Amino acid sequence: MHLAIEMLRSSVLAATPVLLAGLGGTYTYYANVFNIAMEGMMLIGAFMAVAGSYLCGSWLVGMVSGMVGGLLAAVVFAIFSVGLKTDEFVTGTALNMLALGGTTYSLRQLFHVKGAFMSPRIVAIPRWRIPLLDSVPVLGPIVSGHPFIVYVALAMAVFTEWHIFRTRFGLRLRAAGEDSRAVDSVGVSSDRIKAQAILASGVLCGLAGAYLSLGYVTLFAENMSNGRGWIALAVIILTRGRPLELLLMSLMFGFFDGLGLSLQGTAIPPQFTQMVPYIATIIALYVYSREKRPGNASSKKIPAKAE
Repeated sequence: MHLAIEMLRSSVLAATPVLLAGLGGTYTYYANVFNIAMEGMMLIGAFMAVAGSYLCGSWLVGMVSGMVGGLLAAVVFAIFSVGLKTDEFVTGTALNMLALGGTTYSLRQLFHVKGAFMSPRIVAIPRWRIPLLDSVPVLGPIVSGHPFIVYVALAMAVFTEWHIFRTRFGLRLRAAGEDSRAVDSVGVSSDRIKAQAILASGVLCGLAGAYLSLGYVTLFAENMSNGRGWIALAVIILTRGRPLELLLMSLMFGFFDGLGLSLQGTAIPPQFTQMVPYIATIIALYVYSREKRPGNASSKKIPAKAE
């Protein structure tokens, strides 16, 4: 029982960065921007968060620094992909490589270490214990006592669902993704909407990175995003960009991440246990692709009712 509670608790922790990055990617998904730079935005956010927290001795400064780092990366992506009309895939790949090399270089120049930087001067994001719920058996240990960004991420899933499907901005965002010329024809700049979607994605990916380095752990390690941006991209594809479904799918991948960590104490080599969430991602994408194949009953459109 104790092991099951720990696994579910670690699932919530592991799901949070995937959820935040996925919510950010949802904006670009509906703007029809192929944003594969989420991995790099998260990594820059993680480094900036640790640097801000270490230099200023404040988790709040660190968290804001992480969001600013993701935002700056998004500005670069928006300038090239929207302003200069470069290929989004090539731009995203270049940004990911720049983030990996840039954070590694900055780590060695600023902190004079290789691999990982740890220090008692890095102030972690505080944890919240929810009154009343904290004392409930089983449920309390699973959902209470997490870094507060976990609860922010859960609220953001609801907010994003409302923002995209119930507001004027969301309507214009989806219209710009469907047919940008139609949006331009009514006097609304589709490029501006796409740029705003990329910037929103950058802020949320930066927050995901800040959570990784100041909430999930309290350190910065080279390439510590470790493919979570790619998993977030897979989750967006699987859920077709629906924020609430994205929340559930992120929890599922968080469960497999926690399962991999729990198996590290067994006879199974750790190199294999670390692959568990990525194997789950590949299987999920395979199942999704089978459902989308032509001729599959689940992929057929429901015919319209006869008048």
